[in-house]
Amino acid sequence: MQTVTSRDGSRIAYDRLGSGPVVILVGGALGYRKFKKMEELAKLLAARCTVINYDRRGRGDSSEVKPFALEREIEDIAALIEAEGGSASLWGWSSGGALALRAAGADVGVERLSVYEVPFMVTAEAKRPTPDYGERLDELVAAGDRSGAVKHFMRNAVGVPAPFVALMRLMPMWKGLKATAHTLPYDWAALGSHTMYGAPLDPEEWASVTVPTLVAYGAKSPAVLQHGSRALAEVLPNAELRELKGVSHNLKMNVLAPVLTEFFADETDIGVPGKVRPATA
Repeated sequence: MQTVTSRDGSRIAYDRLGSGPVVILVGGALGYRKFKKMEELAKLLAARCTVINYDRRGRGDSSEVKPFALEREIEDIAALIEAEGGSASLWGWSSGGALALRAAGADVGVERLSVYEVPFMVTAEAKRPTPDYGERLDELVAAGDRSGAVKHFMRNAVGVPAPFVALMRLMPMWKGLKATAHTLPYDWAALGSHTMYGAPLDPEEWASVTVPTLVAYGAKSPAVLQHGSRALAEVLPNAELRELKGVSHNLKMNVLAPVLTEFFADETDIGVPGKVRPATA
């Protein structure tokens, strides 16, 4: 484990693997660098890339100076990029993709960007999150009710049925989820509530994300996530849309890794914005 100090004094912990073009992995809600799939992806990409797998602030081995602001998470990424020589590419998963997008638009040295299923809800058919999701989440976190915050996220943002959530609370994994529950508002901030209730994405909001960008989604994922990915690729200035066959939001890293390696290590041209290029499992 290595650490870097962010602008506000927070210590950001990370693992560094491999050699080649630098790629920073940005996990999503409740995630941390020791999450099995993040470690798996880091090892697969390390064959061709220098991979930075880090704990976002307040998670795992990373500390946090309060109060939180979205800009602090962007500064964390900037500190990691500076430690690696001033330039790097980013990959973001789910709401971590929203953070990666905002970092790429902030002129902190991002060269290339890939995101997987940023959960922007751009169609009327989206049933989640519930209208009071953000406000209720803040209340639960302020009260120190981490278990309640995880339950709220699972039920009212992800839409996991109540019986399954009840079973999850009896499993060892629940302890790990509770450990990062206080950071759930950070993912909500990265997404922006204005992107979560059926409105189309505003091209002006993403106009500064000019780096070559690969937007990927799974062919087996819910329609709302596919719609969100397509909408994102359409508004980004320099993006390609890739569909991954046989994959859902619960990623198969052995399917994703060759696609990312091609994009980050081989520096494949992006091509026509919004174009869909399939990838087989």
